[in-house]
Amino acid sequence: MKVTYDPHLLGPKGEQIAANYLAENGYRIIKRNYRFHRNEIDIIALHHKTLCFVEVKTRFSSSKGHPAEAVTLQKQREIIKAARAYLALSGDMESDCRFDVVAILIQGMEENRIDSFSVEHFVDAFWSSF
Repeated sequence: MKVTYDPHLLGPKGEQIAANYLAENGYRIIKRNYRFHRNEIDIIALHHKTLCFVEVKTRFSSSKGHPAEAVTLQKQREIIKAARAYLALSGDMESDCRFDVVAILIQGMEENRIDSFSVEHFVDAFWSSF
């Protein structure tokens, strides 16, 4: 039997899983879905004294590559633009910052409810000189 799901729910559900994972691992979530023009940062979190800009990628399979591979150079540039704007608008240009990627692979889902999944957290996944 084929499982039906709403693909528009996959991103938000993955972001919630990632936020829970980060919180359970000592991160304080500051903002979710921060937008600057057309650029978005899924999660902004504080880990110790480091401000983390986190991109979340959620997939049902790795048949088209690992979820983290979807964070292309272009996507990284967009995240960096939004991070610069966040820092400038918050007046916090002195914080230590880094860019993380959380990759979620869904292993089971039924009726738009995720039953099982795996989480991989890539700390300092890419860099910017700001």
